[in-house]
Amino acid sequence: MHFNSLPFAIFLPVVFALYWFLSGRKLVYQNLLLLIASYFFYSCWDWRFVFLLAFSTFLDFISGLQIHRSSTRSQQRTWLIISVVINLALLGFFKYYNFFVDSFAALLQQFGFTPHHSTLNIILPVGISFYTFHGLSYVFDIYNRKIAPTGNWINYALFVSFFPLLVAGPIERATHLLPQVEKAREFSYAKSVDGLRQILWGLFKKMVIADSCAGYVDMIFNDHAAWSGSTLALGAVLFAFQIYADFSGYSDIALGTARLFGFELLQNFKFPYFSRDIAEFWRRWHVSLSSWFRDYLYIPLGGSRGGNWMRIRNTLIIFLVSGFWHGANFTFIVWGSLHALFILPSILFRTNREHLEIVAPGKNLPSFREASAIAITFASTVFAWIFFRAADLDTAIQYISGIFSRSLFRLPEPDTYSKGLLFLIAVFMLVEWLGRENKYAIEKAGLIRARPVRWLFYSAITLTILSYGLKNSEAPHEFIYFQF
Repeated sequence: MHFNSLPFAIFLPVVFALYWFLSGRKLVYQNLLLLIASYFFYSCWDWRFVFLLAFSTFLDFISGLQIHRSSTRSQQRTWLIISVVINLALLGFFKYYNFFVDSFAALLQQFGFTPHHSTLNIILPVGISFYTFHGLSYVFDIYNRKIAPTGNWINYALFVSFFPLLVAGPIERATHLLPQVEKAREFSYAKSVDGLRQILWGLFKKMVIADSCAGYVDMIFNDHAAWSGSTLALGAVLFAFQIYADFSGYSDIALGTARLFGFELLQNFKFPYFSRDIAEFWRRWHVSLSSWFRDYLYIPLGGSRGGNWMRIRNTLIIFLVSGFWHGANFTFIVWGSLHALFILPSILFRTNREHLEIVAPGKNLPSFREASAIAITFASTVFAWIFFRAADLDTAIQYISGIFSRSLFRLPEPDTYSKGLLFLIAVFMLVEWLGRENKYAIEKAGLIRARPVRWLFYSAITLTILSYGLKNSEAPHEFIYFQF
């Protein structure tokens, strides 16, 4: 069930109505309803993997209780290891089994061996990387004595499987979401309207910007040898906008949907393409994953407390693991490695904490220096996105070689883009720029006092979504991060 589908348009208001009908009764009824709805939502992808989700949830629920009840640190560590090993084993099997088998066979062939190996036709359970990290953060926080475990399985299961965030995040923490699950919630008209507004903006990002870019990106990347260098460069830029609008659009819909039920999820995107360096980019892109790796891997490894060697080592580990988290392909590892190389100078010279606030606060335009820094950072991320999008390393290298050719200095082929799309992207980024100091770009649209103007604005976005939704319906594109 996709957020941008008719079934979800029916599912959401039904669950919303039943949920608030139960308001004022026992909290367990509301939580149980959301839990049932979440499992139904997940079963619409593949009902068989509901049992995997339930097993992972039960494992971490029991592990958390046992860690808390254990009288010695060694017993607590044992239960932590059990949870981590089983969770990562399941994740590794479903996501990386074929990758490791094929890679090992290729390595043996380099030494003259021809192994007979077979790979399994394994279906990747949607959202496994996300709900696995939900559970791991829970047991880590109990082990580190940041929280006490809950004894209520319904509350914990809802924390893990809450349907807005289940299949593509954000990656929530028990310290943030679980207290909201355990506390009674009251209906707020203002929050519900705000949630609907963020859902509207998320649908615009996905159905208008991302899906419109997708067709051109697929055409260019799938036949990269046929296009000029300028067209290949344009394809990489369009993919940068596609993946941002696609993933941040999903997050906007998730956050807005959660707000309809009285929950506040972690903000996952903070206008990353307005970053002035790569360190700032990673504080603004997929924030829940970046902060997860920072808190549960980077800091335990020593963080930045040691000398240069330790900072370099820890940074490389973080980005290599981040790349591998995204998928079983060397392209993702190279993508992560490139970002590690991009960020290392700021780590070594301790300038990685310079840009903590959004660029040019309270101003209409950035300074020339800020604009130049934004352009350089964006160009660096676009270059890395080529590896992220390419089918394999050879394709990525050929694609980059094609860009840096004489044909880079001629206009892109007219069939590989539309002026209407470029105009939409420009308008989209202008709205994002004007709303960059808010949680999402059109958050302050509700403050427009003139009701006709406000509703005209909402109607224009809605009609654009419907128009492009019908236009792109013949070749629908799933949310990109469903594959992770």
